[in-house]
Amino acid sequence: FRSSAAFAMHTGAAPIPVWSSNKPQYRLNRHGNRQLNACLHRIALTQLVHHPPARTYRDHWLEHHPHATRKAAIRALKRHLSDVLYHALHTDHHHLT
Repeated sequence: FRSSAAFAMHTGAAPIPVWSSNKPQYRLNRHGNRQLNACLHRIALTQLVHHPPARTYRDHWLEHHPHATRKAAIRALKRHLSDVLYHALHTDHHHLT
């Protein structure tokens, strides 16, 4: 993958912007690898229960996006996890070469 954004599009974790009013909104991306997306979703939900930094990330995100929903916060966490996974894969690839 050429970037973390391309990896996020492949996993279906990249939100799609929609403009139906004056405020920017994002909707769920239903494309990409659904198995990877389901895996990221399970990781996100598990981390929200057992990993305090994930809860901190969600709470911080909701604090800075006052009109956002909890589902939007989970989508943001999935995108964050996708970026973390991309950087781990990228680092491992460079260590092997």
